[in-house]
Amino acid sequence: MKGTASLEVLLDIAVIVNRDLPENKVWFKGGFCLVLFAALLVGCSQAEPPATVSAEFDSRYSDEQPALSGDGHFLALVSNRDGNRGILLYDRKQRQMVSLPRLNRQHAIAESPSLSYTGRYIVYVTSDGVRPEIELYDRVLQQPQVLTAGYRGWFRNPSVSPDGRYIAFETGERGQWDIEVLDRGPNVESDVPDELRSRLSSSP
Repeated sequence: MKGTASLEVLLDIAVIVNRDLPENKVWFKGGFCLVLFAALLVGCSQAEPPATVSAEFDSRYSDEQPALSGDGHFLALVSNRDGNRGILLYDRKQRQMVSLPRLNRQHAIAESPSLSYTGRYIVYVTSDGVRPEIELYDRVLQQPQVLTAGYRGWFRNPSVSPDGRYIAFETGERGQWDIEVLDRGPNVESDVPDELRSRLSSSP
């Protein structure tokens, strides 16, 4: 707002100078306008960047692979700040990390997180050195579930639908990377709030 007001003042000054200076001072007018133009460029370049939350949880460790819940409340990330590379969950409202019992296990690496709408379900890739599996972690039950037990090959880049029912991922089962969509069934407890579901179902 302050930058916009300053630019408006400069423009008003330019109008007044061009109106009041004698015609034989054209060279002065041109020079003054160049100065104003430069000031406008400086003012635009000094616009403040949008605020971020990185300062709230930054550490000396490497944090990567961010994933936001649909409502923007939770942020999942991969970090080794706990001495073991794994998935962390940050509550943006409470400004603190959330405990995830049994998600990160010793001698296994969890990465590529994806969150459902309110962050109840976390889908990710985990590997214990043998081959990767895709797991779903339910924060209410505090229990991980392997989703690719009957599959062969390698998996990567899982993504969970907002309600937690569908999981899309890449599979190398046929010797190339293909897309697979897994349906957990209609009895899965939806992670989309009832009022939002009714609003979405009634929209054209």
